[in-house]
Amino acid sequence: MAQRSGRRAALVTGASYGIGAATAIGLAQDGFDVAVTELTVEPLARTVAAIGDAGGRALPLSLDLRDQASVEQAVAHAAAAFGGLDVLVNNAGAPSLGKPAVEITRDEWENNIGVNLTGTFFMSAAFGRYLIGAGRSGCVVSLASTHGTVGFAGASAYGIAKAGISHMTRMLAIEWAPHNIRVNAIAPGTTLTESRRPMLQDAERRARMLNRIPLGRFGDPAEMAGAIRYLVSPLASYITGQILLLDGGLTAY
Repeated sequence: MAQRSGRRAALVTGASYGIGAATAIGLAQDGFDVAVTELTVEPLARTVAAIGDAGGRALPLSLDLRDQASVEQAVAHAAAAFGGLDVLVNNAGAPSLGKPAVEITRDEWENNIGVNLTGTFFMSAAFGRYLIGAGRSGCVVSLASTHGTVGFAGASAYGIAKAGISHMTRMLAIEWAPHNIRVNAIAPGTTLTESRRPMLQDAERRARMLNRIPLGRFGDPAEMAGAIRYLVSPLASYITGQILLLDGGLTAY
């Protein structure tokens, strides 16, 4: 096992762009060494370089949330590389299917739920098992969504999975509190990531979406990352089992 550098260590899944990349880089700026994952490591190059520029050690890992061996290996490799792990950020996921519930096939359902909910659960369980076995405290922050809080047409599988993540957060927070493991989630509204920008090029759709947001704009990945950075910091040491909505007021109606 590698010697600890004196820095805390985090594992951020789905960190090649968007909220995951912003989180990984922000954690490096906060004094973390950071393991980052994607299905393949090549798309992680920019994030890895930025972590280094921020003074952190970076470890790129391939991870498939549908494969239990891949999940177990990611946690084990990150812990071994850094001499321990303190934080897990569950950012990786599959996008909404964008189709009516009556048109979703069983395979589409199982893949979406399998990545977004089942994968997040088993990633959290592997990390929790590591912390409990090592007698370490730690933090988990998962990515829920406003789709898991209020209803949206055409996003049933995704929204149901994200609602599951919210309640998983509460369940694990209670179960792991005796081990001093805090479990929280953030629930972003529409955020301007690379994957979202093409969808928002449609002026009519963009205007319709913005009209529902009291602050009148979409979120930025750095804003979502800032909330995660807070939740894993000592400033949030009394917070567990909470889902922090970051939606410009969308769900305040």
